[in-house]
Amino acid sequence: MTNNTNIRLALLNKRMLICIFTGFSSGLPLYILISLLPAWLRSEGVDLKAIGLFALIQLPFTWKFLWAPLFDRYAPPLGRRRGWLLITQIALLLSLPLLGTFHPRLDIWTIAYFAGIVAFFSASQDTVLDAYRRELLLDNELGLGNAVHVNAYKIAGLIPGSLSLILADHMPWSSVFLITALFMLPGIAMTLFVSEPALKQGAPKTLRAAVVDPFNEFIGRHGMASALTVLAFIFFYKLGDSMATALATPFYLDMGFSKTEIGLVAKNAGLWPSVIGGLLGGIWMIKLGINRALWIFGVVQMVAILGFAWLATVGHSLSWLAIVIGVEALGVGLGTAAFVAYIAHTTHPLYTATQFALFTSLAAVPRTFANAATGYLVEWLGWVAFFLFCFVIALPGMLLLLKVAPWNGQEKSLVQEKPL
Repeated sequence: MTNNTNIRLALLNKRMLICIFTGFSSGLPLYILISLLPAWLRSEGVDLKAIGLFALIQLPFTWKFLWAPLFDRYAPPLGRRRGWLLITQIALLLSLPLLGTFHPRLDIWTIAYFAGIVAFFSASQDTVLDAYRRELLLDNELGLGNAVHVNAYKIAGLIPGSLSLILADHMPWSSVFLITALFMLPGIAMTLFVSEPALKQGAPKTLRAAVVDPFNEFIGRHGMASALTVLAFIFFYKLGDSMATALATPFYLDMGFSKTEIGLVAKNAGLWPSVIGGLLGGIWMIKLGINRALWIFGVVQMVAILGFAWLATVGHSLSWLAIVIGVEALGVGLGTAAFVAYIAHTTHPLYTATQFALFTSLAAVPRTFANAATGYLVEWLGWVAFFLFCFVIALPGMLLLLKVAPWNGQEKSLVQEKPL
C-alpha cells in the first residue's frame, strides 16, 4: 500500500480515538502536580527553592517499574488492563480534591505527602495506559498513535494550567482542585466502555516471570553494552526541555504575568501548535520512520528552549509570551511524540507494562531529581543563564542518536502482527 493509504487507514480507526482518552487521562494528574501545584504554592508565598524541591514528589514516576510486574501478572475483575485502570482512576478522583483543603505555608509537609500519593496513583495509571496502548496499536501505528496520545496529554494540561488558574482568581483553591479532579471522569468512562486488548502472546504465568523475564529479554535482545546505551539515550533525550519547563509557571509569574494572563495567553497559545505539530509529527513518522523523526524533532525541541531565554530578556510582553509558548508546544510536542513512539517500539509486547514502565521511569528521572535542583539553579544563575544551561544539557541525548537511532538505520518489528 502507498504511504497515503497507510495514513488514511491509521487515522480513521477506533484505536486513534482511544489514544485521545489515554492521553487526556495520563496528562491531567501529572499537570496538576507540575503546573497547578507550583502556581498555587507560589501565589501563596512559598519560595522557589521549596517549590523546586516539590519535584521529588514525582519519585513514583521514577520507580514505577518496581510494581509494574504486578500489572502484567495479575488481572482484577474487569481484566488485566481495564481492571487496574479503574482502580487507579477512582483513587485519583478521590485524592486530588484533598490537596486544596490545606494551607501551603502551614501544611506544606502534609501537602507534600498527599501530592506523593497522587503521584503514586498517577504513575500507576500511566503504567497501565502505556501497556494498554502498546497492546492496542499495530507496529505501523505506533508513531501516529503515540502522537495522538501526546497531543491529548498536552491538551489535558490546559485544564490545570489554564482553566484552573483562571478559576483561582474567582474562587477558593479548594473548589479549584475539586473541579479539576472531576475531569478524571472521561478517563473512567473510557475504561468502562472499551474492550480488553487481546493478548498477542500469553501473559506471564508467575510473578517471578513477570519480574525477571522482561529484563532478561531486553538485555538478551540488545547485549549489555547496547542496552546501557539505549537506557542512557532515554535518560538524556528529554533532559533539557524537562528542566526548562519545570518552573514554567513560576517563571511567568516572576516575569510579571498575572494568573489570568498565563491561563489565557500562555496556555492557549500552545494549544493549536501542539495539536497541529503533534498530528503532523505522527503523519511524518509514517513517512520518515521513528529514527529520522527523533533527529529532526529533537533539533526543533532544543531550539524551543532558547525561546525561554529570549523571553527572560524581553520581560512582560504578551505577544512574545504567545510566540515562545507556541514554539515550545510545537517543538516539545514533536520531540515527545517521536520519543514515546521509540519507547513503544523498543518494548516487547509480552512484557508491555514492565518494560514500558522501566523506560518511562528512566525518562522521568530528570523530571524528578534534576528538576528538584532547578530552583537552586535559577537562584544561582538567573533565568537567562538557566535556560542556556538547559539548551546545552540537551546535547548528549542528540549525540546518542548516532548509536541508538542512526539516520539510515532500520527499525525492526519485535513481533509479527495482524490487522485487527
